[in-house]
Amino acid sequence: DVRLVESGGGMVQPGGSLRLSCTASGVTISSYLMSWVRKAPGKGPERVSRINSNGDVVYYLDSVKGRFTMSRDNAKNTLYLQMDSLRPEDTAVYYCTLDRMEGRSWGQGTQVTVSS
Repeated sequence: DVRLVESGGGMVQPGGSLRLSCTASGVTISSYLMSWVRKAPGKGPERVSRINSNGDVVYYLDSVKGRFTMSRDNAKNTLYLQMDSLRPEDTAVYYCTLDRMEGRSWGQGTQVTVSS
């Protein structure tokens, strides 16, 4: 079974940084398209970034461009999201997702709260 486990969330002040991790088991992440998706209270899910099987980041949400960096460590089978210059509007639960022919797998999510 595919299992995705996110970590690294927390509470930070505006302008701060966090690094999210998503460690996978039961699957080799370098073979698949993966995304970071966030869900804020009262809002629908929003894709933040996406990386293809070649390791190319093919999408960033406009509001995070220049502030967030997605990357992957194939040896650790782990996906990352480096988040800098955080804003209150980045507050959300952040999920990693993995797309296979069988469907999309989701992690349990990690809470990011940006507040002074």
